[in-house]
Amino acid sequence: MSFLYPFVLVVAVLITGVAVAGYVTLQRRRTAALQTAGFGTLVGGGLRRHLPYGLLLAALPILLIGLARPQAQVAVPRVSGTVLLAFDISNSMSATDVAPSRLAAAQAAATAFVDDQPDTVDVGVLVFGDQALLTQVPTDDHTAAAAAIARVKASGGTSLGQAILVGLGAITGKPVSLPEDGATTDTGALGYWPSATMVVFSDGENTGGPDAEAAAELAAAAGVRIQTVGVGTAKGSTVEVDGFQLNTALDERTLTAVAQVTGGTYNPAGDAATLTDTTKSIDLRLTTKKEPLELTGPFAGAALLLLALGGLLGTRWHGRIV
Repeated sequence: MSFLYPFVLVVAVLITGVAVAGYVTLQRRRTAALQTAGFGTLVGGGLRRHLPYGLLLAALPILLIGLARPQAQVAVPRVSGTVLLAFDISNSMSATDVAPSRLAAAQAAATAFVDDQPDTVDVGVLVFGDQALLTQVPTDDHTAAAAAIARVKASGGTSLGQAILVGLGAITGKPVSLPEDGATTDTGALGYWPSATMVVFSDGENTGGPDAEAAAELAAAAGVRIQTVGVGTAKGSTVEVDGFQLNTALDERTLTAVAQVTGGTYNPAGDAATLTDTTKSIDLRLTTKKEPLELTGPFAGAALLLLALGGLLGTRWHGRIV
């Protein structure tokens, strides 16, 4: 517990000490006066005699402590932290098995997701094809995040592993890469980031390295959870790339494996409406933040209760308050 005006505590001790000393002195003088007048049988220290005044004296320091503005640090639960939205921008995301296209549907769902987040959540945007690029650093300016989502365009292949590594680097503030053959990664150097979540929008068709599941293991070691959103259908569709017609279908296995490694979940979305609903069910972490809680009210309430009881008992037992 802390106090906004700690010097009042010194005043409370002094005033309470003076009040108690004054009461004791007054009672001694009263006792001596009764004995001198021959009324020694009336002298006593019973409960009925001292309790009302004890309650009044007890209320005094409590009331003064309340004036010192006591505060306690309490853990307040809230949704907060960092969410990094990662968009697959490979050519397969231009497929129209999800109208108007996989990428356009993902953009609409992600924008709705950003709009639903409180300002305690920082949102960043990352795009990945053959390589990954952070296009918006995590920020509480959700308008800027939505603008970055709107600029996403489809082209190239897919490297889900590279997206995870770049996203992990954006969260930790350190460059992240998979170890060479036979080497080990010092995962402790990345720190632990349990308030960070990556949400990956992809059809799951991984066409290039690094290994996505190995990258996910690094994220898990750093406490970063990955939620994956499957954009597309199992039946698939065709896209035209450099004059060639290519078949493309949703790869749920890869997206499920990546999510499960980090303790996240895979969220399937077969059409645009389902995709929007899916983002509403994405589970962000509930964190706590210590905030000061003003305790003046409870102290004042306790003091007033004691004053009321003391006054009531004094009037009932002695016909007067003092």
